[in-house]
Amino acid sequence: MTGARGPLSDNVKGALLMIGSMAGFAANDALIKLASAEMGLFQAILLRGVAASLLIAGLAAALGAFRRAPPRRDWKILALRSAGEVGATLCFLTALFNMPIANATAILQALPLAVTLAGALFLGEAVGWRRYLAIAVGFAGVLIIVRPGAEGFNSYALFAVAAVGFVVLRDLTTRRLSPETPSLLAASLTAVVITIVGGLGVALTGEWAALDAGRVDALAALAGAAVFIFFGYLFSIMTMRQGEVAFVAPFRYTNLIWAILLGLFVFGEVPDVYMMTGAAIVVGTGLYTFYRERRLQRSLALATARRGG
Repeated sequence: MTGARGPLSDNVKGALLMIGSMAGFAANDALIKLASAEMGLFQAILLRGVAASLLIAGLAAALGAFRRAPPRRDWKILALRSAGEVGATLCFLTALFNMPIANATAILQALPLAVTLAGALFLGEAVGWRRYLAIAVGFAGVLIIVRPGAEGFNSYALFAVAAVGFVVLRDLTTRRLSPETPSLLAASLTAVVITIVGGLGVALTGEWAALDAGRVDALAALAGAAVFIFFGYLFSIMTMRQGEVAFVAPFRYTNLIWAILLGLFVFGEVPDVYMMTGAAIVVGTGLYTFYRERRLQRSLALATARRGG
């Protein structure tokens, strides 16, 4: 009986770590949104980036991620990955600063669907008609959230949609990294690049709010954001070592639950029926896609086992 309980225990641990990771990322979003009331986008990115880079690089060093340089072929991939992360950060934070946190987060939940579609279009991955249909329905859910051309349309929602595209670029390039390149090394490099972009943005725009006593709350929020994004990364790495991916991955959608709760209790943002309907469609189709991928993996494994026998 002990052996039967073991895998379930690992799955539960993985699910809890995934929930914790999503909570960390959602809290980071909420805190940096709070800080936006006192300072501009690039200043917020710069100040959070300095603290986050130190924390993530410290974790990477402790786990030995810097002991070996990446293979030469990976440097171009890392550059593309960093470009995707920079674009995603700029677009998502622009949306986050100007619209409800739950709406911006709900649009980002289309990411698994977008990655599946991009994998089929650019990497030649096999996708059946059922998943194509799920992707189409999921994107219709995004349109319900965005409501282009309708009364109450927020043009900043388009930045959240653009962020999905940049994250797809990041994720597809990450898949092409060699096993010799640790994920924490890539995360550390990306954090540093984003911090540099924040500094360049401040230099080019000249927007800098004095860090005086009147902005203690904003600075505390950015410090908290750096800590939460660090734990988000840490828990996401720990998640990879616990449980089955097919069981744990759907718990990514708890990010939306955290965003709704934070939006309600921190910012007083009450989700409307369009946002809730669209989010339900996006999450539902995403879960279906996870289910179909799991079935296909099992079928392939069974076919391989039969050929081997």
